[in-house]
Amino acid sequence: MSSGSLIELLDAFEGAAMAAIESAGDAGALEAARIEFLGARQGRLRDLQGLLGQATKEEKPLVGRRFNEVKTRVGAALEARQRVLARPVRKVGGLDVTLPGSRDPQGRRHPLTQTILEFKEIMGRFGFSVADGPEVEDEWHNFEALNIPADHPARDPLENFYLAAAQVAARDGSSSPPRLLRSQTSTVQIRVMESSPPPIRIISVGRVYRPDTIDATHSCMFHQMEGLLIAAGTTMAQLKTVLRLFARAYLGQDVSIRFRPSFFPFTEPSVEVDMSWGSRWLEIGGAGMVDPNVLRAVGYDPDQVTGFAFGLGIERFCMRRYSIPDIRYFTGNDLRFLSQF
Repeated sequence: MSSGSLIELLDAFEGAAMAAIESAGDAGALEAARIEFLGARQGRLRDLQGLLGQATKEEKPLVGRRFNEVKTRVGAALEARQRVLARPVRKVGGLDVTLPGSRDPQGRRHPLTQTILEFKEIMGRFGFSVADGPEVEDEWHNFEALNIPADHPARDPLENFYLAAAQVAARDGSSSPPRLLRSQTSTVQIRVMESSPPPIRIISVGRVYRPDTIDATHSCMFHQMEGLLIAAGTTMAQLKTVLRLFARAYLGQDVSIRFRPSFFPFTEPSVEVDMSWGSRWLEIGGAGMVDPNVLRAVGYDPDQVTGFAFGLGIERFCMRRYSIPDIRYFTGNDLRFLSQF
């Protein structure tokens, strides 16, 4: 018999032995497989060993090496299967507690949290540092220092979330001016300018609150990124450049940004910023050059420094990037939606 024929017989033996060992469901079936394939008296491997003598002198090294490989592999598979079947099986109420458990799904960052982290990373490359401020504010930081007078419609109690003054006084143990949930992250720029001399180059990211009617693009609680740059010689052209570069860094080179003249008490001139979304435009925030009255309110000299500020809606950027049609998905806690990010 040629070595090729012997090698084929050994290959067939190995395949059959491995299949029988793997399919053995208990110790009795495994023992039957061992006797059939590896038995010392009647095993199929013993029969194959008797055929090795038919190989020529030149073929014997090759055939012998393959025989030893097959014997070793089948023996190892048998021992491994014996260990598996020897493990104790404990059942509680019909449940095999020795089986591997079901892995709980791991959580992941909320899409808005992912967006905020990426916003900070992008603006960090532009040289902006991150500043934080409280969500519960006083009227000075939320309105007066931002050049919003007492008779301005933005200060109407129906347009803000005011806290009861009596509750605040009880907590503080003394009389306290009215407090409210901040309506924009611009309050942080006031706090930074009050405590730091120019130049200033910061962003602030956080929640803001407005009693808006909730629909697909509006919510009573949403997130803003406020940006502020104060230095000598700051221009509107620099503001527009920063906003365009930021939008392209986050949304890609195909996004278009446009600026529309507008009015905000704390910037002059002021613009609304829109981004393209398919065939329509979506407002993403407001911006402008910091009003001289705001600079004076924090002790800066408008003749020495100028600056720009912008506030962008984080939800709307995230909605455009991932084609999310409704802002309410972010707070719906639907795992089918959240697991996509």
